[in-house]
Amino acid sequence: MKELLSKLKFNEDGLIPAIIQDATNGQVLMMAWMNAASIDRTIATGKTHFWSRSRGTFWMKGETSGHTQQVKRISLDCDGDTLLIQVGQEGAACHEGYRSCFFRSYEGGKIVETEKRIVDPKKIYKK
Repeated sequence: MKELLSKLKFNEDGLIPAIIQDATNGQVLMMAWMNAASIDRTIATGKTHFWSRSRGTFWMKGETSGHTQQVKRISLDCDGDTLLIQVGQEGAACHEGYRSCFFRSYEGGKIVETEKRIVDPKKIYKK
């Protein structure tokens, strides 16, 4: 853990972006922020943990939805300022009920949905 942290360049808020990718098919599922403590929790548990900038707290992917991410590999880019975490994704990665947070594309001058919603977020989050 210390060796990994020594190679990372955190921003002025102590955060680093983490790109989450499906380890099986390479699909980019989401991007979230991590700090040293969330990286430590991720390594310790084998499940992804992040830092919420808006709520100012830690969160584990799937703690509410049950759609967890099992860490398969953690990589860092050449500059040490971005993480790539390959995971086994259970269910939807997106809080809007899609497999990936990148379910929209800009094509032909407009934004189109490129995936179908796989779960109803109202049934999962019950807000």
